[in-house]
Amino acid sequence: MNKKMLFKWMTALVFLVSGALWAANSVDLTQSPEVSGTPEGSVKMPKQQGRMALNYVNQPPMIPHSVDGYQVSKNTNRCLQCHGVEHYRTTGAPRVSPTHFMDSDGKVLSNVAPRRYFCLQCHVPQTDAAPIVENTFTPSKGFGN
Repeated sequence: MNKKMLFKWMTALVFLVSGALWAANSVDLTQSPEVSGTPEGSVKMPKQQGRMALNYVNQPPMIPHSVDGYQVSKNTNRCLQCHGVEHYRTTGAPRVSPTHFMDSDGKVLSNVAPRRYFCLQCHVPQTDAAPIVENTFTPSKGFGN
């Protein structure tokens, strides 16, 4: 290896290491409870508001806290750090429903079923915002406000 090539590699290595150190020192992930990099079970996210009434039978419960920054991907699910069967007792969060452990054939699985793993497809943060589009929806009898 000639000196010029060695110098280029050493320079690149210095930039890589210094960039990683700068990033590690300037960002404190422990200060944000909504970062997927937090150790499992170490964050207790309190409810930010009371639960709103459901509007129909089998409506997925709404989320009474912010989910900004939550990561839900095929490798990690931030929701399960509080709502999973391993942690719900210590966090005080509602436990994932047993229906979430059944596959499409009704077979009971040991983990959350893939079709139920992406929580934010059905569960949404609750809000009392006015509807964006006019509608005539009324809650089922005995539901809603």
